Amino acid sequence: MKILVLGSGAREHAIILALRSEEAAHEIFAAPGNAGIGQDAQLVALDANDPAAVTIFANENAVDLVVIGPEAPLVAGVADALRARGIPVFGPGKAAAQLEGSKAFAKRIMDAAGVPTGRALRAATRPELEAALDDLGAPYVVKADGLAAGKGVIVTSDRDAALAHADEYLPVGPVLVEEFLAGPEVSLFFLSDGDHVLALSPAQDYKRLLDGDEGPNTGGMGAYSPLPWLDGPFGSEQEFVDLVTREVAEPVVRRLDAEGTPFIGLLYAGLILTDSGVKVIEFNARFGDPETQVVLPRLLDPLSELLLAAASGNLEDRPRPAFADAVSVTVVLASEGYPAAPLTGRPLTGLRAAESVEGVHLAHAATAESEGGLVATGGRVLNVVALGTTFIEARDRVYRAVAEIGLDGAQHRTDIAARVVEH
Repeated sequence: MKILVLGSGAREHAIILALRSEEAAHEIFAAPGNAGIGQDAQLVALDANDPAAVTIFANENAVDLVVIGPEAPLVAGVADALRARGIPVFGPGKAAAQLEGSKAFAKRIMDAAGVPTGRALRAATRPELEAALDDLGAPYVVKADGLAAGKGVIVTSDRDAALAHADEYLPVGPVLVEEFLAGPEVSLFFLSDGDHVLALSPAQDYKRLLDGDEGPNTGGMGAYSPLPWLDGPFGSEQEFVDLVTREVAEPVVRRLDAEGTPFIGLLYAGLILTDSGVKVIEFNARFGDPETQVVLPRLLDPLSELLLAAASGNLEDRPRPAFADAVSVTVVLASEGYPAAPLTGRPLTGLRAAESVEGVHLAHAATAESEGGLVATGGRVLNVVALGTTFIEARDRVYRAVAEIGLDGAQHRTDIAARVVEH
């Protein structure tokens, strides 16, 4: 197939690497991509957020499938423009993408679908904000209503910090103050064709910058899959997946379809396991980052077939996707100053040595070619991904590879999947 992947991060690189691993020889384009993606796909100078430009390119190049990686093109309506021309696209239309683009919209859909979630109060003014904080109490959870690249949320017991965070976003739109929910978090992806869903394997990510879940929220500093600790409370990981499919994914997809906004693409459910059961923290309308980097390397089914089946409305007769009995761990290497003010343009070294560690590969997030070699161009620079037969083996491999990479001022967490090994 000819496949166009929109996006420039490690998530998109992971998707492309999964497509490249198939027996079929696909012709893969990426827009705009990055230096690492350029080694595995043909880079295209194309504005991924421009519906007309993407549609023209896909039409003129006879693209068989467009895969939308990040959220911005979805909210911009790129999928709608492609579907209007009959081009298969994996990604929801603008209306359905509000599930991620508006936290208030997502809460309304959950309420209408009977999906378990925490209480939420919408605040558009400072007085409304203060009243909501007082109503729900500490710890305070404040979220920007719109897109914020994974950094629009704060969880704090400091009321002044909650107010200051909200003050950043209130000038451009409302915020949501949510009930604090306690428990382990799980990320679960669902492929949806608008009527049916197929679940992938669950993962857990690490949003805080520093070890021990300290420091500011980020777009994600690491992840692992599978989640063996689900076997205790739920009988098995598969029973947990079946439960969430039945009580969360299917009701939401049915509700969106009933409202005339069918969800075709990747439904990301951010879940929390509370004392009163599984509840939804948030939905995203695309593959999660960095969870994609650990889920897809374990996928045994051809990814291209699954994505095309979803884009074409043909998931109903497909069997449950199969996953390797292996452990996948990723550690994010970030620039100095991330997430507030990352310092970019610094050279990267040791990448070949890192990839020479058994079971390791790199997913590039923000890299570019320069006269002297690769340089970092953003906050999250690389995902170091390791597969192993056990968590001990996968963690050993990933951190040996991280140690080989040189980036002045680099940051990374040292405790990714450590608790799984300990317990």
